[in-house]
Amino acid sequence: MSSRPRILVLRHDLPGNNLPKAWSDAEFVQADSVSTALGMLQRQRFDGIYADTRGLALIEQAGFLLRADRILELLADGVVVVDPDLRIIWANPQFEKWCGGPASGKLFFEALNSPEVLGPEYSPFHTALSDGPVSTCFRLSSGRHIQFHVTPVYGPEGKLTHFIGVGRDVTDERQQQQKLDAIHQAGAELAALDPGELAKLNAEERIDLLKSNILRCAREILHYDVIELRLLDQKTGRLEPLITEGLTQEAARRVLYPLPQGNGVTGYVAATGKSYLCYDTTQDPLYLEGAAGARSSLTVPLIYHDKVIGTFNVESPKPHAFVEQDRQFLEIFCREIAYALHTLELLVAERRCSTTQSVEAISREVALPVDEILQAATGLMDRYIGHDPEMTQRLQTILSNARAIKECIQKVGESLAPAAAEESVSDAKLHRLRGLRILVADNDEKVRKSAHQILGRWGCIVETARDGREAAVMARLGNYDLMLADIRLPDMNGYEIFCQLRQARPGVPVVLMSGFGYDASHSIVKARQEGLKIVLYKPFRVDQLLDALERLALKNGNGAPAAKPVVAATTA
Repeated sequence: MSSRPRILVLRHDLPGNNLPKAWSDAEFVQADSVSTALGMLQRQRFDGIYADTRGLALIEQAGFLLRADRILELLADGVVVVDPDLRIIWANPQFEKWCGGPASGKLFFEALNSPEVLGPEYSPFHTALSDGPVSTCFRLSSGRHIQFHVTPVYGPEGKLTHFIGVGRDVTDERQQQQKLDAIHQAGAELAALDPGELAKLNAEERIDLLKSNILRCAREILHYDVIELRLLDQKTGRLEPLITEGLTQEAARRVLYPLPQGNGVTGYVAATGKSYLCYDTTQDPLYLEGAAGARSSLTVPLIYHDKVIGTFNVESPKPHAFVEQDRQFLEIFCREIAYALHTLELLVAERRCSTTQSVEAISREVALPVDEILQAATGLMDRYIGHDPEMTQRLQTILSNARAIKECIQKVGESLAPAAAEESVSDAKLHRLRGLRILVADNDEKVRKSAHQILGRWGCIVETARDGREAAVMARLGNYDLMLADIRLPDMNGYEIFCQLRQARPGVPVVLMSGFGYDASHSIVKARQEGLKIVLYKPFRVDQLLDALERLALKNGNGAPAAKPVVAATTA
């Protein structure tokens, strides 16, 4: 080993002649910066430090860094300075704690025992060189997760001098996020009730399936053993028990209402919609015994669309067993339960109205072919009326049978599933629209199909025509309560079809529809002169059209439209 003294130089310039005699044969080691010098002092032996006292800024920087060094040692975050070769120049105690000992002089990843890089940046130092400061996450061999931020530092000439890294222990946050992810996954499984499987289960079996899923998730993820779930019965106003796992028989049979007094913590939570932490059951006046020997409880409301639909309660034999974080996790889980209960209700409703949906599908496919029969038969009958009574009678029979097909399909659907429609509309409105016979004239097949689908769903009897001539003949030979026609048919403009329909069926309301903004023939203006009272501007919503039909139906007070009103629809 050399006996020459080693001197650390804090300037680029080597010392002059004003040196102690002992340093005349010294080995001088230069440091480019004060931070580099501090790192070298930590890992190397020096016999002295040389700094030009004329460099006051340099001395002030050294003093600042020495004070900062003391501050960094006290930080809970890990701080490290790394040279361009990724060798650690300096590290504070927290970073060295993660390393398991002194880190200066070691390669960065070697000092951390080759941590797993979780991303999003998998080469943070290289990425920092090209993109600037970056963040990534490491998982240490101890299982801890470190969120690490890397910043490159450049010298006056733009040359990289070192990296500064700051790490924060996010293990608890990661674990909480993993638990949240598990809760959300469990919630998805609660609601994952396959309609095909659901069809094989009766109501009781469906409830049992949901109960078993809730119990499994509460035990495996939240680690609760005593569980009570009650649902609010809208008819009786009671909180009816659905799950009473671990409760005494008396508690399971207890009648509770959503009231803040006299109904325990459960009634209070249901009444207020707020969660309740009971830290010590022996000191809480609201608490009613649930599980034998319970010393603390946590109760959370089940809320769907801002309405309390039930409560979820867990208990523990230990006082202060639940904390604020438990409340947050259970509230999230209860949101998933409320969603699952709603999904189950929807699936049950879907099964109940599946027959109606099938009937609608059949009616939708049959509608236009039957309309073509009606159009053809009506056209032929218009030719033979007054000339061939026998042929006219046959055509009349064809028309009657064609219309009977539609009405038969509709009646079958109503008889098999009458409740489905009643749940989606008000009885009064449905009564006023049901049975209205409507003629729709439009050259667009999609419009004719939509008319059958939308108006047919509301109990209207719909027939369609492809042009003005067909519509006029059908109007003259048919019996309609309302007639709709596009203002640009292949053979007539809006005002022409308006006049034709009014002449064919005097007193029956006419709706004119338009799919474009400019009315070249001024159909609407002319129609107003003939008594137009209501205008709908396309694209109008379904509810606007239905409201117009309802208003017309109310003209006579109980369902039949008035004799005079005329309605038009156009674009703005």
